Amino acid sequence: MTYKDRLPCGSLRIPDTGRAVLLAGWVDALRDHGELVFIHLRDRSGIVQVIFSPEFADQTIMKSASTLRNEFCVAIRGRVQQRAAGTENPNLDTGSIEVMATDLTILSKSEALPFIISEKAMVAGAGDRVADAVSEDLRLQYRYLDLRRPTMQGHLLKRHRIIKVVRDFLDEQGFIEIETPMLTKSTPEGARDYLVPSRVHPGNFYALPQSPQLFKQLLMVSGYERYFQIVRCFRDEDLRPNRQPEFTQLDLEASFIDEGFIYDLMEALIVRMFAVAGVDLPRPFPRMAYDEAIDTMGSDRPDTRFGLRFVEATDIFRNTSYGIFKQILQRGGCIKGVNIKGQSEKLSKNVLQNEYAREIVPGFGAKGMTWMRVMEGGLESNIVQFFSEEEQQAILARFGAETGDVIVMIADASYDLVTSVLGQLRLHMADRLGLIPANVYSPLWVTDFPLFLATDEGITSSHHPFTAPDRTDFDPSDRDMLLSLRSRAYDVVVNGEELGGGSIRINDRDVQRKIFQALGLTDQDVEEKFGFFLRALDYGAPPHGGIALGMDRVVSMILGTSSIREVIAFPKNRSAFCPLTQAPSPVGREQLEELGLLGSGDAKNAAGTDQQRDLVDALAWVSRIGVGEQERPMIAGALKEAMRLAGRLSERQGDEEPLFCVAGDVNRMRKPGGARPSPYAESGEIFKNAPAVKGNYFKVAAVLE
Repeated sequence: MTYKDRLPCGSLRIPDTGRAVLLAGWVDALRDHGELVFIHLRDRSGIVQVIFSPEFADQTIMKSASTLRNEFCVAIRGRVQQRAAGTENPNLDTGSIEVMATDLTILSKSEALPFIISEKAMVAGAGDRVADAVSEDLRLQYRYLDLRRPTMQGHLLKRHRIIKVVRDFLDEQGFIEIETPMLTKSTPEGARDYLVPSRVHPGNFYALPQSPQLFKQLLMVSGYERYFQIVRCFRDEDLRPNRQPEFTQLDLEASFIDEGFIYDLMEALIVRMFAVAGVDLPRPFPRMAYDEAIDTMGSDRPDTRFGLRFVEATDIFRNTSYGIFKQILQRGGCIKGVNIKGQSEKLSKNVLQNEYAREIVPGFGAKGMTWMRVMEGGLESNIVQFFSEEEQQAILARFGAETGDVIVMIADASYDLVTSVLGQLRLHMADRLGLIPANVYSPLWVTDFPLFLATDEGITSSHHPFTAPDRTDFDPSDRDMLLSLRSRAYDVVVNGEELGGGSIRINDRDVQRKIFQALGLTDQDVEEKFGFFLRALDYGAPPHGGIALGMDRVVSMILGTSSIREVIAFPKNRSAFCPLTQAPSPVGREQLEELGLLGSGDAKNAAGTDQQRDLVDALAWVSRIGVGEQERPMIAGALKEAMRLAGRLSERQGDEEPLFCVAGDVNRMRKPGGARPSPYAESGEIFKNAPAVKGNYFKVAAVLE
């Protein structure tokens, strides 16, 4: 069969009426009425209804049509006709026409599906059907089936269009795309490297790039002036729900530029990218210094779609008699709060005290929370009696509070703790109270980051050691001076998500050496790790800077998906495991011997991978159990809840958690077949496998409580 005359299923419209067509794709859904067989035929372009009728197809074709099942791959010849009035399907772009089949070729058959792929209803007007809840690991194991779903194909098609917009735009701006090495040198960049052992150079390793940072700077030294790359990056980071060990980044660098060039360039590009999904972003993007972001919103990537900015209240309580505040201020602490306008009915005394002050806020890291409701008669609180009338009036004035408002405050000796906790509380309150507007995008530049951050071991770079400082006349041995330096770095943030960041770079060898000295690197360390780069700075390095955008996160935000895994063709799961390919997996002893790595792939790690494999295999088996329509929702709900719990437990690391005591319940310890409770003395078997026993108690990890 030749397919040169094949038409896309989703392209047919009323003007095609009477046209003879060749279609090919997958059976999305079907109804067999004996005399007539209706199918939805799906390909990448969309879905069209095909009817097998004895009026158009012979007995052989009708018999073959009766054997069709979901996801059979078929080729069909037929003639387009307009649907009868009242039978149109508004859920399909092709819903005004149908194809009367004259020939059918079954190209390949499909096994029973592990989950439903079809997303459209056969019945006109029924709309999108709600897909059954499917475990993400099961979707990833059968990703080639999951990717057939129109939703997933739509995501990847729009991702392609967004990346094409990037390439076209940067080409217009004079940037050239240059590839940099995947096998490179391990250099300290913040996260752990993925290492690749060298067979040719025994005992030595390549590293997969966390970013092309040094290579793109070398390209500027090489005189290319404007470089970009859609590049794969690798970081062996701690597991988080929305992270991937490998990810795609838009990386760019330009010479003879300043921050303003980057702001203008990236704003124009980001506006174009969002336009792919019909989103119109306003320009210019506002700018906010790092210190202001922390001081007023408690985050270096603040969500500016709503208010709830912090109010400084420390000075109000300088002479307070309230003991807790007094002690905190004596230790040099601070007090900040927010005014939640008009929410006193939703935030009752019980909610504020028993939920937030006792449970939620301590979970954020604070010891408690001060709250006040503004009522007709004044402030209402469980501690308002400890504040003078002057203090109460000052609170109302400072917070701009009116009847119906709720004021919450965090006080602590640590400024960092106050801003961090209040920032988390701000987001929690906004989400709970519905204060975050839907379908609104609020872009922001965060600038003027600290160049260095203090750690227990000394200091570390806030971004990376190649970021230019705001001044170069600093003493690398003066800790206080180093911590006062600002960087020429910038992050672009949308709706509280960091989409990317960059900086103006250091192009002076002496300044770069001072940065390394400030970080405590010896001359030998510098030579081993960065000698090749420092030598390049000796040969006329131009002023330059750049930025990188996390494309997975950008596309996910533009399309409004729940996870970056929804916009990646073959992602890893939350445990950095691939249920499809079973990676990572053990390798043969011969390979390890060849690489000199006989200690790799120990039994404990292999066992963890085996558990992942067993879990996915079990899910695949369970998915094939046949149940009736009435039982399906109940069983689906139970399995979904079980998987949710299993997923949460798999993310908890119980081995290193402190143990705590759990008392055995004597009323539940009974002899087999007996009615009376067994004494603890006769219940030794119950405690036999406990990790630790003390008297009549056994201990388990606190996270398993």
